[in-house]
Amino acid sequence: MMQTEMSPKRKLRALIADDVQETRRNTRLMLATIDDVEVVAIASNGIQAVQLAKEHHPDILLLDINMPDMDGLTAYREITKSLPGIGCIIISAEKDPATFRNAISAGVQEYLVKPFTVDELETAIGRMRERVEQQRVKRMQDTQLRKQREAYLLQLATEYARTRRTDDQAMQVFEQLAENPNCEPRWLQTLAMIYVVRQKWDRLKVLAEKIEQRSK
Repeated sequence: MMQTEMSPKRKLRALIADDVQETRRNTRLMLATIDDVEVVAIASNGIQAVQLAKEHHPDILLLDINMPDMDGLTAYREITKSLPGIGCIIISAEKDPATFRNAISAGVQEYLVKPFTVDELETAIGRMRERVEQQRVKRMQDTQLRKQREAYLLQLATEYARTRRTDDQAMQVFEQLAENPNCEPRWLQTLAMIYVVRQKWDRLKVLAEKIEQRSK
């Protein structure tokens, strides 16, 4: 069976969504035979798939294209809003060129026609594996860079607050900190004071509204 060279012990987390119970069961049994893949959630419609994806953060989706309430492509688009790098295999009972083109245009990486075999499923997942790993590494790098940037901003903010700086550079630092939903109240207060000193009344009004919303 296939194994990723970058992270052989890290299994690909899969979410299955299909409105046909037999297809869900068969797909899960097939995935159980593939190394380094584990099923973390199973949905019976598109809306449920979106909800479960937010809860379980899978690496790959196996979505039936025709489901009640929300079809597979719509569910995929919704899921990518919170999980932008996720891999997707669309499953369809029909080999329709127009549907295939729509799936590819939506960003879907693989397309399987029912009934498909274990080998076909494993080949599709194998082609996706490298992309999934690249996205995983990119997310880790982005997280590390964000943490480094936040630490640097906090260091500057501490120094600027100590020296009571109100110039453009100081204002920009505190404004960047304020963009974080978890920004400490003291930095918001410091930014408000800078706006008062600089007579930035429009910005002060926006900041006051932001503080009020966060306090609710």
